[in-house]
Amino acid sequence: MSPITNKSLFSDPAILPWRSVAEIATKSVLVIAPHPDDETLGCGGAIALLQSLGCRVNVLVISDGTMSHPRSRQYPAAKLRSLREAETRTATATLGIEVSAVDFLRLPDGAIPTPEMPDFAAAVEMCRDRITAIKPDIVFLPWRFDPHSDHRATWEIVHCAIVGTHSRAPLHTKHSPRLIEYPIWDWDETQRSDLATSDRITAWRLDISDVVELKKQAIAAYRSQTTNLIDDDPEGFRLTPEMLANFTRDWEVYIEEDPP
Repeated sequence: MSPITNKSLFSDPAILPWRSVAEIATKSVLVIAPHPDDETLGCGGAIALLQSLGCRVNVLVISDGTMSHPRSRQYPAAKLRSLREAETRTATATLGIEVSAVDFLRLPDGAIPTPEMPDFAAAVEMCRDRITAIKPDIVFLPWRFDPHSDHRATWEIVHCAIVGTHSRAPLHTKHSPRLIEYPIWDWDETQRSDLATSDRITAWRLDISDVVELKKQAIAAYRSQTTNLIDDDPEGFRLTPEMLANFTRDWEVYIEEDPP
C-alpha cells in the first residue's frame, strides 16, 4: 500500500480502500469519545452495523462537554452536562446501544489532562478501570493528530491505559485490544495540520450506506450542538452544515498503525 499522507488521508479520502464490517465484527467493542457526540459523528455507522451483527458496543465519554456554551445562563455547567449526557443516551440508543453500556468520566471539557499535567495519571487509571471491566477486543479512539487538544489528550490517556508506561504493565499481557482511530476535526481544512508521510499508517473506509439514515437520526439527537437550542451564549458552539456533511456520507474513515 502507498504511504499515507495528510493530503491523501483527508483531502482525497476516495482513494482509500474499503473494508467490510465483518473485518471488525467481534464480541466486545468500546468506542471512546472525547466529548458527547464524537462517538456518533465519528463512529455512528460502525456502531449501528456492529450492533446489528450482535456485537456488544460500549461507549465511554471522557469530558463533561460543558465548554460548548460556557456563558449560557439558561444552561449553567451542571445543567449543560446533564443535557449533553441525555443527548448521548438518546443518540446511542438510536444506534442500538443499551443505556447501561454508556459511561461518562466527566473530565473537564477543554482541559482533558495531558501527560505533563498532574491529573493525567488519575485519568489513565479511571480509563484503565473501565477498559479492564469491559475487556474489549477493539477500541475506537480519536485520531492521535486531531487538531483539537482534547482529542489528542484522550488518545494519550487511552493509549497509556492500554499499552502501559514504564511503571505499569500493559493492560493485557496475552491479548491487547485492536486500536482503531477515527478523525473528527481534520475534516476542517482550516484546522488540519500537516502529517508526515508514514508507511505504518493504514487508513480505510467503511461502507455505512445501509445505516447512514440511522446515523443522521442519532446526530440530530444532539440538539445542543446542531441547533439554536441554547441561544443565550453568543460564542456558543454549533456544528455547521459544512462540518456535518463530513459525517453524513455513505462511508466513515478509520486509521490504524501497523505493528512495528
